[in-house]
Amino acid sequence: MREFIVEADGGSRGNPGPAGYGSVVIDAATGETLAERAEYIGVATNNVAEYRGLVAGLEAARDLDASATVRVRMDSKLVVEQMSGRWKIKHPDMKPLAARAARVLPGSQVTYEWIPRERNKHADRLANEAMDAGKRGEAWSPSESTAELNARAARAAAPAPTGPPGDATAGAARARAALASTRQGAEAPAEPEELRAQPTTTVTRPTATGATPHPGGEAAEATGAGKGREELRAQPTTTASRPTATGATRHPGGEAAEATGGGRGREELRAQPTTTASRPPARTGPAQPGGEAAETPAAARPGDDVRAAKNVAAAQTTPASGWTAPPDMGAPATFVLLRHGETPLTPQKRFSGSGGSDPSLSAVGREQAERVAAALAARGTIQAIVASPLARTRQTAAAVAARLGLDVLVEDGLRETDFGAWEGLTFGEVRERHPEDLNAWLASPEAEPTGGGESFAATAQRMAATRDKLIAAYAGRTVLLVTHVTPIKTLVRLALGAPPESLFRMELSAASLSAVAYYGDGNASVRLFNDTSHLR
Repeated sequence: MREFIVEADGGSRGNPGPAGYGSVVIDAATGETLAERAEYIGVATNNVAEYRGLVAGLEAARDLDASATVRVRMDSKLVVEQMSGRWKIKHPDMKPLAARAARVLPGSQVTYEWIPRERNKHADRLANEAMDAGKRGEAWSPSESTAELNARAARAAAPAPTGPPGDATAGAARARAALASTRQGAEAPAEPEELRAQPTTTVTRPTATGATPHPGGEAAEATGAGKGREELRAQPTTTASRPTATGATRHPGGEAAEATGGGRGREELRAQPTTTASRPPARTGPAQPGGEAAETPAAARPGDDVRAAKNVAAAQTTPASGWTAPPDMGAPATFVLLRHGETPLTPQKRFSGSGGSDPSLSAVGREQAERVAAALAARGTIQAIVASPLARTRQTAAAVAARLGLDVLVEDGLRETDFGAWEGLTFGEVRERHPEDLNAWLASPEAEPTGGGESFAATAQRMAATRDKLIAAYAGRTVLLVTHVTPIKTLVRLALGAPPESLFRMELSAASLSAVAYYGDGNASVRLFNDTSHLR
């Protein structure tokens, strides 16, 4: 079933005075503008104009697909609360308009959401265009409208949003916004005066703390990744390159958290490996614990690493269609990847996979879950939630589901790697007790942790199968996957076609957000990685 977003607005220059409305229908999966409506309606109040905009938007959505679900977003608290049934409609001019809006589509297909005025610029500008046209004695013309371009240019110039893009707008929209910025000659039309409720809370963006990246299972990477970084937001094609090592210490393993201030100047358990096989020069720091396979400069990584990768490549990689095949421009299946919040093992940097004690979220982790839930609710693009069966992911997912009004589906394939006998241990403790097994594990994705744990190659095969299953189930939709460090890094690695050792070169913080879009032609686009802005 398709899903539309209807953004509607109306204004009156005088209240009552010369009035007009604007509404836009957006494809929820792609962010594409599907229809625009605007009209000058003569002398009316703000609220009447807003209701007229709502009716026009709903009718446009119905004309596109009468079976689609519709999420209405408006900055009129009055209209949202009245149409949601929480406030009574007393004004005689609005009762027939509300009744008309309710008849356009079945009530079960329509939901209402209040948004701040600054997030409703497209519809607002359409309403102003209609009023300007009416002042000139003309009808609003869609062919002459620049509302979408102006709204996108305004958003591009504004501070980055606090939430992840999820199914963010396609790259073509960015190009149109850039084009719009070259047209800024005429003065923007005045915005209508309206009774608009203002938000009472704001989500601030965190300041990065230079957290040290940690590979593997639970590896909690503090809350401050991404200092001064521009994030990849909704680019349709991916040209991501492998990161250049900067000297940050990487940590492998289970819960291995990145504490709260990053890895610089910290005392850490830095056990030295017993072998001295050559490693790529980019790896500049000793291996550390954490469920995320770390960068371990002295650990052996012979040519078997490459051969092992080739052995499982067919099952692990996302198929590529190549330049000769026509690209699939349809709506992708977009996975917003949420790593669960901290547990008591996170700051202790202990391996914590699927074979251990299954810890619950700590107080810090619960707060992180609430913050990411608020950010996702503000963004409003999530259409389904799927979680790993472990307690920490189910608890994180429950916090988000409560905000979004969605159910949580549990998927066993999203569980963390099983770290065998290493569960609950620090990297240093594993080095002391199982040095040979640890060196083998660091040297090859085929090696298993002591005691029959799960290798990274096995995890990759499991994640590839889970990925394909979910892509088929959620084609064209945006789904939140609440999971763990190794599964998220593996999905990103497979999307990029990167080798297994790239797991050691990614940083993934607790309660961070990443996003990958999967197209029907087999191509994938990494749109976001390790966003922690909602935690600041």
